[in-house]
Amino acid sequence: MRPSDVPVVGMLLAGDRSYPSFGSFCDAIRELGYRDGETIQIEPRFADGHLDRLPGLAAELVQRRAKIIVAIGAVSYWAAREAAPDLPIVFAIVLDPVSVKIVQSAERPGGHTTGCTNFDPCQIGEQVRMLKQVVPGLRCLAILGDAGVPDLLPRLSKAVAEAEGLDISVHLLGREEDLETAFAAFAAAKAGGLLCLEVPRTTTYGAKIVEMAHAARLPAIFGRDHARYGPLMAYGTSLALAARRMASQVDIVLNGADAGALPVEYVRRPELIVNLNAARRMAITLPDSFLRLASEIVG
Repeated sequence: MRPSDVPVVGMLLAGDRSYPSFGSFCDAIRELGYRDGETIQIEPRFADGHLDRLPGLAAELVQRRAKIIVAIGAVSYWAAREAAPDLPIVFAIVLDPVSVKIVQSAERPGGHTTGCTNFDPCQIGEQVRMLKQVVPGLRCLAILGDAGVPDLLPRLSKAVAEAEGLDISVHLLGREEDLETAFAAFAAAKAGGLLCLEVPRTTTYGAKIVEMAHAARLPAIFGRDHARYGPLMAYGTSLALAARRMASQVDIVLNGADAGALPVEYVRRPELIVNLNAARRMAITLPDSFLRLASEIVG
């Protein structure tokens, strides 16, 4: 295949190269028989948590004559769509693509768009109830999110917490320095537990958030892929699973299918990972009944 004939697959990510979706997509596309640099050219662009960089990075992919763009997250999707109105886009890690108007319907998305998501409307409720098992008498829940993305997840989190009879202290990050302000606010509110949402900035700053939660002795639950940072608890469906399914959709589009005719796929395989090292550091005793729920126990 001549270099000019090799299809360019652009990838747009709000996070950095360590984001699980990137490696999982590359592995999955290779398993489908593609060879990067020979039968396909993967062109990744990473915003490293700086969401204002996404439009410029998307424009770079258009200049590289990408045949298709893979967008990780809603904010990346909109940057890609603005830069490339007519290119097929395959997304992953979009909470609810119908409600945020990325697709017309899950069955027939339209608009040269399809994708895969691990969105589970029950996940936050499960996370909050797990925190309540670990923190008897929990009164105030701290919620940490991202100011740069649609507020669907914070709104859902607030509704769940209120339904569980909890007060809430919410902080949405704009930059890493906001973490100091957030944890000061959580301390002032006497928050007894922390729910860290699965959004770009909490992933980019994941290691520091976990360290600050440990230092504050604030029991926290994160999304499944934050487990690599060593939090007390991580629960949900791995974003990497959605990325692997996304690779199959890219393959179908590269072989001539209309992206907008491919149904959006939903991947839900929740796991609970518990870190006993973190529990010991924060002097927290986890109930045996809770540990029995774990898919994996670390330490």
